[in-house]
Amino acid sequence: MHAYYADHFVLPLPNGHRFPMGKYARLRERLAAELPQVQLLEALPASDGELALVHAPAYIEAVAQGSLSAAAQREIGFPWSPAMAERARRSVGATLLASRNALGGGGLAANLAGGTHHAYADKGSGFCVFNDFAVAARLMQAENARSHRARGPLRVAIVDLDVHQGNGTARIFAHDDSVFTLSLHGAKNFPFRKEPGDIDVELPDGCDDAAYLEALESALGELDRRFEPGLVLYLAGADPHEGDRLGRLKLTFDGLEARDRRVMDWAWHKRVPLAFAMGGGYGHDLEATVQVQVNTYRTALQYRQRWQALATASATVVGSSHWHNAAA
Repeated sequence: MHAYYADHFVLPLPNGHRFPMGKYARLRERLAAELPQVQLLEALPASDGELALVHAPAYIEAVAQGSLSAAAQREIGFPWSPAMAERARRSVGATLLASRNALGGGGLAANLAGGTHHAYADKGSGFCVFNDFAVAARLMQAENARSHRARGPLRVAIVDLDVHQGNGTARIFAHDDSVFTLSLHGAKNFPFRKEPGDIDVELPDGCDDAAYLEALESALGELDRRFEPGLVLYLAGADPHEGDRLGRLKLTFDGLEARDRRVMDWAWHKRVPLAFAMGGGYGHDLEATVQVQVNTYRTALQYRQRWQALATASATVVGSSHWHNAAA
């Protein structure tokens, strides 16, 4: 399974900053040591043209040139630096590569970071500079249109299970019937002004495994009734975990693993390629956040193996058919 990283671009954050920058490198270390079936690849940066499929050119230029206002930097939550700008591009680039790999036959691929769902077309917010899922949806639609013009537009389902609502993503696709946004999130958590998506499920503080999984099952059922995707983008946030400083929900490790399994199982049974990103995670214990994410990868590998088996079976059938016809 391909997984793309950009953790070697580290933001020079001030002491005491609440963003856990170290979790990305730690996740890569854990995956390399424990799950060697995950092929770790350096992400390429998204280009200006790719970003402009979603973002305003003036905003892209401001991030590149370091001319963001002090207020814009405060809303993002990061001070500008060359590393901040480069990391933002590569975080998008990682999701682009994962999406392309999943659609290109891999079936399932990942970004070790990403899920930057608070970014709007013309501004960043909540530790999100550019919106990687929005850019990936747009670029995959454009590439699909070039390759499969007769099939119609690629339909993309964004399943956002970060504890915070993906307000930027919801706003970007508010009037687009080709992209469906589903979000389960804390009712009283950031952002305090939510943007309406296609399905929004607001959860109370203290929501536990059973209530969460019941809500997820209902939401996926509604998604099934309303939309038929050709690609799933899954934001597998670690912040619904009971040990998260910012989450306010009470999901256990087992509950989050069941969540991941349910989403991946749903996509697998529909034979829809899935790319995922890790989103938020702000545990009191950094290792707890990373453990949630390692568990997501462990689950994903099981579904990636199903895609491999499917590809092998298809190749065998094609090969047998070809041999039979040649012999005739």
